[in-house]
Parts: sequence; structure tokens; C-alpha cells
Amino acid sequence: MVSNGNQATLASRINQGVGTDIPKPNRIGASTPFDFEARNLTAYGGLLPVATMLENLGFQQLVEETVTVRRQTRSMPMFRFIVGMILACYVGFSRLNHLRFLKSEPMLTGILRVAQLPPQCTFWRFLASLHLGVARQLLTVQWRMRERVWAAANVQLAEVTVDTDTTVHTLFGNQMGGRKGYNPKNKGKKSYQPILSFIAETREYAAGALRTGDRPSGQQIAEHLESVAKGLPAGVKVVYARADSGFYCWQAVEAYEKLKWRFIVVARKTARMVDELQSAKWKLSPRTDADGQCEFIYQPEGWGKPYRFLALRYEKPPESKDSDKPEQYQLFDTPEYTYRVFVTDLEDPLHTLVLFYNQRAAAENLIKEANNDAGLTAHPSNRWMMNANWFQIAMLAYNLNCWLQLFSREQNVTVETMKHTTLATARLRFLFLAARIWRHAGRVGVSYSDHYQEKGTFQQLMERLRKVVRGPDGFAPVLSAPLRA
Repeated sequence: MVSNGNQATLASRINQGVGTDIPKPNRIGASTPFDFEARNLTAYGGLLPVATMLENLGFQQLVEETVTVRRQTRSMPMFRFIVGMILACYVGFSRLNHLRFLKSEPMLTGILRVAQLPPQCTFWRFLASLHLGVARQLLTVQWRMRERVWAAANVQLAEVTVDTDTTVHTLFGNQMGGRKGYNPKNKGKKSYQPILSFIAETREYAAGALRTGDRPSGQQIAEHLESVAKGLPAGVKVVYARADSGFYCWQAVEAYEKLKWRFIVVARKTARMVDELQSAKWKLSPRTDADGQCEFIYQPEGWGKPYRFLALRYEKPPESKDSDKPEQYQLFDTPEYTYRVFVTDLEDPLHTLVLFYNQRAAAENLIKEANNDAGLTAHPSNRWMMNANWFQIAMLAYNLNCWLQLFSREQNVTVETMKHTTLATARLRFLFLAARIWRHAGRVGVSYSDHYQEKGTFQQLMERLRKVVRGPDGFAPVLSAPLRA
């Protein structure tokens, strides 16, 4: 076959690159001009999901129905004062004098619907006007909010684990209620000893209260456990409780029995306990880190009936025997061994229960998060009522982060695979977002950067929160897959 085409004709070239221009990097240096003429710019664009969640879940109605305040406020309604302090803690400004840094913050003032925040003294007077019962009322608000969040986020947990612990807040002033008590880091200093309980599966703050520096009595522990039970959603049928040796008393065990909770608590050292351990039949413990294990039925003095006790013992190295070292946390010593003892009403094997209790260490991390990130230790006054009310405000700010994570979780996640993002990390990823608030044709909107790496997660969260609607039978779930164990 003969071709009449020109043999010198070159083949057509193929495009080797994208037709669009390659953007040049922004060159920022010492001579870069700057000004202060831009308007409605905010560094806290991540407050939009928080405001959406509170509005669609009826938080304002809850506060106005539950919290009773006699003081007549002028600059803002009572509800906005409370929300302003909660959002300030959530942002990271945990002291009232820090509110001056948010005075003209457009995102916060837009949520509170004011031109600018009142001065610090106004917030201080408002907090001082709240009676002591407001702390209990704010805790009730959190209980009812939890029910709504679980319904809307499709959290269906029939079994939960409640971890109870105390923490020490060292005081450096003359705060009311300060006592010299257990304070290992600052011995001899006055302190508060708040008591807190967390739901291990969702990391939520369940209940708690500010306490004096004295050790909690058995009656106070029992009252706290009853308040935790009131705050659990109606769908919870089985509760497992874990606590350290500070809650080892008959009143606590009796409260567990009354509430029909299953429990495991660390035991304290007594002379009778040591005799029981020395006369027990010990065997090797290959499935724990201990050198030996045993279990026995024992009724401590003053208890209503005997219970199952589990014990682990660790051999002391020769150089540490007969030493005067202080007892370690959750351990007590004899000249030859160090013991770790639990009392429980569970029937599982010893190694399984020890592993189950060891997971309670997560509660200590949650307390650290509340203390350091939510501003729980930033007591605003030397007045007891103000500090007790601020305690619940700070913990409400802590729970905001937990509730947002329930809405932003993946559909196929379970309790075991769901990861917890601390409040400090959540601020860096989802809260500190540069944004511009714009107005056009009577509408107000928020524009974010197109370089935001969590754009997909943020959009998914906003879509779910905007679907939250209250129907005749309560809040319908916005996630199709329920959260279960």
C-alpha cells in the first residue's frame, strides 16, 4: 500500500503539563505591609458547631427552665451570661479577668448577640449573685443535655462503666473550705478535694461537686453515687463501677448494692486484712504482673455481709525489705511483700477483673484534662458558692467537647474503637480556625480557608448538627449506625 502523505510530517505533541498557571508562593518578609482595616475576622471559627449544637438541642430552654436566678441583669440575659462563661472556658480563657481578651471577638459576640462583652466586674458580680443551689441546677442541665445528645447522636449503650475518683486542688489563698489534708505534691498546703465520676465509654463527666480539703465521708460518697445514677440516661440497664481505695467503706458498697451496680474497689490496709492475707492460700499468677494471687471471702469490721476479695502480691527485692519508704498508690506493704487487694461482687476470673480495673487509669487522664484544659482549678474567688458554681460551668465546657465527638464519629465505630480527642487537641484541630464573618442582603455567614485540612470532618459535623430536630417523641437520631459496645 502506497501512502501519499508527507513523510516529513511530525507527529502532534502531547500536552506535558496542566494548562492552568502554577500559583506562586506568598512571599512574606520584613518589608511586607500590614494594616488593621479588615473587619469581622475571627480566630475562633470552630465555635459555629458548638453554637449549632446548643441551639438545636434547646440548651437555652433547659437553662431558663432549670436555673433560678433572682438577679435582674441588664447588659445580657441570664442565659447569655452562663453561655459566655462556658464558651470562654471552652476556648481556653478559664479566668474571669481573661474575658477582656474576648471583649470584641466577633464570633463570641455574635453567638451572644451583643455588640461587645460586659467588663470583667459584671461577670464577677453575676457569678457572685448565684446561690449555692445553682451548682446542682447546672448539673441537672448537663443530665438532661446528655439524654438529648445520646438520642440525637444515636448512642445506645445498655451497659456503662462509671469511674469515680477524687483530685486535689492546691490553694494558695484564703479560699473558704480549704483544708490541710491529703496533698502529696504540696504537703502542708490547704486544698480542695473535688469528687468526680466519668462514663468510661463516652468519656463524659457524669456528676461531681466541689468539696473541702477533708477526706470524703461514707455518707458523702453514697450521696455522690446516687447523683450519678440520676444523671444516667434511661436506656442504661447495667452499670459497672470502679473506684480506688478512697472509696473503700461500707457506705459506698451499700450504695452500690442499693443501686444494683456491679463494682470493684481497691481495699485499704488494716490489721485484720493483713492477717487474712498471710493465712490465705497463694498460687502463682501467670496471667498478671504479680508473683502470686489468691481470693477469699471476707467481711470487714462494720460491714453488713462478707464479699469476695482478690489479692495480688509482689515480692520485695532484698535491699528494699524493712525500708521506711512510703506506701505506693493502691498498694500496701508488709516486710516481705507488697499487696494489691480488691473487693468485688463480680464473678469473673481474677486476671480478667484486674485487667478490667486497670482500665480505670483513663479516668485519671480525664481529670487531668478537666484540670488543665477546662480550667477546673481556676477558682475565681475566695467565696465557696462562686467556686462551687464555677466548678459545674468548667465541667459543662469539658462535656461540650465530648458531645461534639459523639456527633462527629464515624458511622461504623464502636466503643472499643472510638478514640478520644482531648480538649487541648480539639482546640488546635477544630476550634482555632481563622474565618471571616460576612453580611449580604440581610444574611450573615462565615467563610473559612480553602486550605483547612479538616474540611471534610467539619462539613460532616455541621450537616449532622443542622439535622438535629426535636419531634413529638424526642430527638430523632442523625446517625444511622448506633454506638454500642
